[in-house]
Amino acid sequence: MRVVIAGAGSVGRSIARELLGHAHEVLLIDRQPSAMRVASVADADWLLGDACEISTLVEARLEECDVVVAATGDDKVNLVLSLLAKTEFSVPRTVARVNNPKNEWMFDDAWGVDVLVSTPRIMTALVEEAVSVGDLVRIFTFHSSGASMYELTLADDSPLVGRRVGQVAWPPDVVLAAVIRGARPISPSPDDTLEGHDELVFIVSEEPGSGDRAALALQELLEGGPAPTSATAPTPTAEAP
Repeated sequence: MRVVIAGAGSVGRSIARELLGHAHEVLLIDRQPSAMRVASVADADWLLGDACEISTLVEARLEECDVVVAATGDDKVNLVLSLLAKTEFSVPRTVARVNNPKNEWMFDDAWGVDVLVSTPRIMTALVEEAVSVGDLVRIFTFHSSGASMYELTLADDSPLVGRRVGQVAWPPDVVLAAVIRGARPISPSPDDTLEGHDELVFIVSEEPGSGDRAALALQELLEGGPAPTSATAPTPTAEAP
């Protein structure tokens, strides 16, 4: 996979090292000569130039990219690059860093952003996930599809403890994707029994304009624990994101 990263600061360089470690081809772009620390990521290609200029992106061969990562410290640059990557170079996937949480609303497909990465949002989710038991926590959103990933740790007194997965009437548009028990991930089957302190990972898909209807229905189920369905009731399935 060929990846172009705009922004050769500590964030961009760290992403580049990780991708290179997974045998991907990486090009780093930055307009500041002081950012050209080539020796720090010697296996990457480097380009001095403005990532908002078409000429720079042509030189970077953006049309040959699989992914563009807009990782600069300027939200305007990240938005413009994402839009150019999509509209002018037909890049299949764009990932954009959000520096100011107030700008999150702009980072959508209208600006060519497939995936936004907001550090405050991620840190909040990680804190909630680490300390919450019994609360549904959104940990990731797939912006290209609108689906979200949620996590919940079952309390010992949860009404779902002791039930088999196939006995639970999960809400529409909700899929139980994994159960993490201790350090062991489990692909849930209808016959698996839920236990206290299981971490449940859900994929929740919301129809446009429905708000958080499916997530709210899931939270209500997890809190109220309605009567189980027949043990032979079918469980919902979904296509892979």
